[in-house]
Amino acid sequence: MKLYHGSNVAVKQPKIIVSDRRLDFGTGFYLTTSYQQAERWAELTTARRKKGEETITVFDFDEENAEKLNILRFEKPDKNWLRYAANNRNNENAEDNYDIVIGPVANDRTAPVIAAYFAGIYDEDETIKRLLPQKLRDQYAFKTNAALEYLIFCEVIKK
Repeated sequence: MKLYHGSNVAVKQPKIIVSDRRLDFGTGFYLTTSYQQAERWAELTTARRKKGEETITVFDFDEENAEKLNILRFEKPDKNWLRYAANNRNNENAEDNYDIVIGPVANDRTAPVIAAYFAGIYDEDETIKRLLPQKLRDQYAFKTNAALEYLIFCEVIKK
C-alpha cells in the first residue's frame, strides 16, 4: 500500500525524532493513505517552520509482512481511540510499546470538538457522537526503528 508523508522537506530515510509537539499517537514518523491529507500536512509544516517547500514523500508499506510488529489499530473514532489520543496529547503514553499505531486523525474540522473534550465541555460519548459523522482520514505513526524497516521509499513530489 502507498503511504504519504507531508513535510517541508523530502524524507527519503525516515527517522524517529522526539518532538515537544504532542501528537495523537505520540512520538513517531507519521504517514497517511490520503494524498490530500499529506498535502495538508505539507502546507501546515511549511507554514509553521517558515522554510523549505511543500513536499510529499511517497513510501510503499507491505502491512501483511509487518505481522511480527506490535501494531495498534483503531478502525474508527471510539472511546479507546479518544483516550489514547488524549493521553498522548497530555504526554501520558510516552512509554507504550507499539511499533505502529493506525487510526483516525483529527483534522481542522474536528479540532473544535477535540478542544471541547479537553476543556471538559464534552464527555467521551458526546465527543464520539460529534466525530462519527465526519469523514476522518487515517494516520500511521511508525514509532520504532523496527517499524521503519518496513517502509520502502518510492518518490518525492514537490508542490
